[in-house]
Amino acid sequence: MSASLNNPSGASTAEGAAATADNHDPLHWPARMWIALLIFSGVILLDGLDISMIAVAIPEIQQAFGIGAATAQWLVSAYILAFGGFLLLGGRCADLFGRRRVLVAGLAVFALVSVGGAFATDAGLLIVSRFVKGMAAGFTGPAAMSLLATTFAEGPARNKAFGIFNLFEASGYSSGLLIGGLLAALNWRYIFVLPIPVALLLMIAALRCLPPDAPSAGNKSRPKLDIGGAVTLVAGMLLLVFTVVSAEEAGWASARTIGGFVVALALLAAFIVIERMVKEPLVRLGIFRNRELVAANISAALLYGGAMGFQFLVALYLQNIQGWKPWQMALVLLPAGLMVVLVGPKIGALISRFGVRRVLLVGLSAFVPCYLLMLRIGPEPDLWGVLLPASVLWGVGFALSISALMVAGTNGVADEEQGLAAGLLNSSLQMGGACGLAVLTAAIAPGTELGMLYSGVWVILGFAVLTLVAQGVRAGRR
Repeated sequence: MSASLNNPSGASTAEGAAATADNHDPLHWPARMWIALLIFSGVILLDGLDISMIAVAIPEIQQAFGIGAATAQWLVSAYILAFGGFLLLGGRCADLFGRRRVLVAGLAVFALVSVGGAFATDAGLLIVSRFVKGMAAGFTGPAAMSLLATTFAEGPARNKAFGIFNLFEASGYSSGLLIGGLLAALNWRYIFVLPIPVALLLMIAALRCLPPDAPSAGNKSRPKLDIGGAVTLVAGMLLLVFTVVSAEEAGWASARTIGGFVVALALLAAFIVIERMVKEPLVRLGIFRNRELVAANISAALLYGGAMGFQFLVALYLQNIQGWKPWQMALVLLPAGLMVVLVGPKIGALISRFGVRRVLLVGLSAFVPCYLLMLRIGPEPDLWGVLLPASVLWGVGFALSISALMVAGTNGVADEEQGLAAGLLNSSLQMGGACGLAVLTAAIAPGTELGMLYSGVWVILGFAVLTLVAQGVRAGRR
């Protein structure tokens, strides 16, 4: 790994260095590459932990501050809002100004804001801290993913690296449910304390173990940020995610919701106009000529909408209807995490042997029987006949699909645009999750009775079928 690994202008050298390291055996790497991969994977694990831990602690936070459900949901939504809004900007900044710089700065903000959240004295400050943490994650996530893509050469090495990377992501989320439940039972503030040492350790490791970004070559060649594009993109994305997240509370047909969608689309249309006009666009629109990238983003949005909806329905069924504790629900989802741990390390070999498309189709297909099983939920939870088999199928589907989508969404993309590709893919995941949950909650409103959950199951089953249709359309165009 050379000093140019994190340098946008020297990205091709980075790929050459990675390829050289892999000449003898692309699946056996020197220690420095393993250390780099652990740093990148630790960043995505931190994001997964932070999202899932707060989700199971909401009842305790409600009690501590005396807030209702409408306010409490912003503890999750504020993070999603900022994360989704800043991902594309974060990815492009990583390409322009140095991936290690962006990664370290984002981790520093993440740790600092976690301290503020741990000592927050009212719900408003806590929600603000969640927003800023989501914004920081919008920079660290694409930076880590683009570093991975430029460190490991396209092919078997990158396939294996993404399998391990996504193993950490899924493990972070699934273990966060259990860890969050245990910490919340002691004191919910510990949930905000835990990410602090993790973020600091990752920041120190990045500074010590990752090569520094190459210095700018002078004012004339120094990359310039497209300010107009950045403002319209971030404003449009923030408003779009906010409108989707708050639509159930405000009403889908309300003036606020309709007006929010209209203004958000106008801002995004203005962004496209600006990108066509400026010399150095924030997002090069020509990247969408890569059909594999476009198909991967559409599938990612649909997949994550269904996956997040499945977890929401399981929580609603077990906690709200059955009265289970968060840690008990986490044990039901544990097989999903175990499947990711078992399958994740083998993803690279599977993709190299069978091709990314076949692995992706098998993964997407696993969600269909998973969601069909959920139609059999009844007044009494059936662990062995419904919940645990569904959890296993979900884990297999998630492990295969997400890793394959990461590979498909970055293959064929130039090194200097890997941050942009990572930002696009992560934006699709977050937008898909937010929109999927919004559609799901609208389908099962206004109550949580058992019969209403079936409507939600049909929604996520629809998402699963649409992902297969999208891949079928893609195959027909090849």
